[in-house]
Amino acid sequence: MMANTIPNRQIICETLLELARNDRDIMVLASDSRGSAAMAPFAKAFPDQFVEVGIAEQNIVGIAAGLAHSGKKPFVASPACFLSMRGIEQIKVDVAYSATNVKLVGISGGISYGALGMSHHSVQDLAVSRAIPGLAVILPADRHETKRMTEALVKHEGGVYVRIGRNPVEDVYENDDYEFAIGKAATMREGVDLTVIAAGETVRTALDAHEALKEIGVSCRVINMHTIKPLDEEAVIKAARETGHIITVEEHSIHGGLGAAVAEVIVQRQPVPMRILGIPDEPAIAGKSSEVFAHYGISAGNIMNIALELLGR
Repeated sequence: MMANTIPNRQIICETLLELARNDRDIMVLASDSRGSAAMAPFAKAFPDQFVEVGIAEQNIVGIAAGLAHSGKKPFVASPACFLSMRGIEQIKVDVAYSATNVKLVGISGGISYGALGMSHHSVQDLAVSRAIPGLAVILPADRHETKRMTEALVKHEGGVYVRIGRNPVEDVYENDDYEFAIGKAATMREGVDLTVIAAGETVRTALDAHEALKEIGVSCRVINMHTIKPLDEEAVIKAARETGHIITVEEHSIHGGLGAAVAEVIVQRQPVPMRILGIPDEPAIAGKSSEVFAHYGISAGNIMNIALELLGR
């Protein structure tokens, strides 16, 4: 299999371009980010369906909410670190509380802006966004899932926060010929000894851990929890009941993200030994994504070590 060279942000643009030809209500808004969001082709093809707001994250959310109130289907494409922090009050009030049909796409999320440090990292965005009532939170795992997710978002009524990374990620699906449903987790690999639950770019890491554990006789289930909210609680409970051990892995703070969401279900409904792997409670180091991941042990090898510890091997 050839390495993927297409970033998820480009797939969102290509999918919206295709759908906008038959749906003039689809609109894209950018905060001086059409280049980094790969939305320049959309702006060129549909200038009347594109709004350049400039560097004004609070305004872009409010404008998108107004467009949604008038029947449009706005997609906001803005850096996740600024959209989720500077625009959070507008997201809470104008999008979620006002029940507007706005899709918020946080680009270059997690530690994608690695070398720029904490000001540009977005490893608190899931914690903030999933605490807001009426706002769905989604992290697609690869380009194929991003395409199916974008198609689903156009049909979905309601506010959604999507986080994608900056660079191409290795495929986890062979193609986009599968069913994507918001709020429904995907079991990528079956297993009986433990379950690794991942989201976004860490799904690939979890699949690599599955293969490493398989070689030493450990049967590891892998769940792609692309929707952080609404969380597929039944998939979590089923995994805990059938495999007895849970590891979550995420490109986010260990506080308030995927691990916390899963733990809230586990502790109340199916208590089992569990570990949360992510960014510790500190400003993440600056560096390439691969360097930051390696520094914090977000790797197949470390997942394997944690698994063996959990299993007492």
